Amino acid sequence: MKNLNQNDINCIIGKNIKYFRQVYNLKHEKMTQENLAELIDVSTALIGNLESEKISQGLSVYTLYKISKVLNVPIEKFFDESQNDENENNMKVG
Repeated sequence: MKNLNQNDINCIIGKNIKYFRQVYNLKHEKMTQENLAELIDVSTALIGNLESEKISQGLSVYTLYKISKVLNVPIEKFFDESQNDENENNMKVG
């Protein structure tokens, strides 16, 4: 396991939030950045920044907890670094 800095962790979490929001779209109803932001009581800009690969946006554990509850994903999945490569491949195929 390599040491990660804050930007690396933010990037991993952001990619996973985007991925699991898109998975939610396929399994349930459409979950836009706006919908997610409204459900967890944050700004749409925060969700957009989290999902952006160009911006390193941090977030509180509580906000991540709320995202995990809304998307029905265990919170630890958002930290899964190995999942990012798999996520990118799945999104290209699907």
